[in-house]
Amino acid sequence: MANIKSDKKTIKTSRKHNLQNTSFKSSLKTAIKAVEKAENKEEGNKALVVAFTKLDKACAKGIVHKNYVANQKSRLAKHVNALA
Repeated sequence: MANIKSDKKTIKTSRKHNLQNTSFKSSLKTAIKAVEKAENKEEGNKALVVAFTKLDKACAKGIVHKNYVANQKSRLAKHVNALA
């Protein structure tokens, strides 16, 4: 455990950010799964918009890497386009 006051504050804020990032990642994964489970193209497109928004926000916040975002967006778009 840190003895310096500023280090104690840093630990406190890093724990808070870790919880926020974990929560956001969880909601991101849920949005991605919603796209994958879509039954038809209309459902898929609605879920895709939500997933794209969450992916872009996660990239902007620095939670995930930009290449991961690009890969997921491409993969999900391909999946929705293949739906009948």
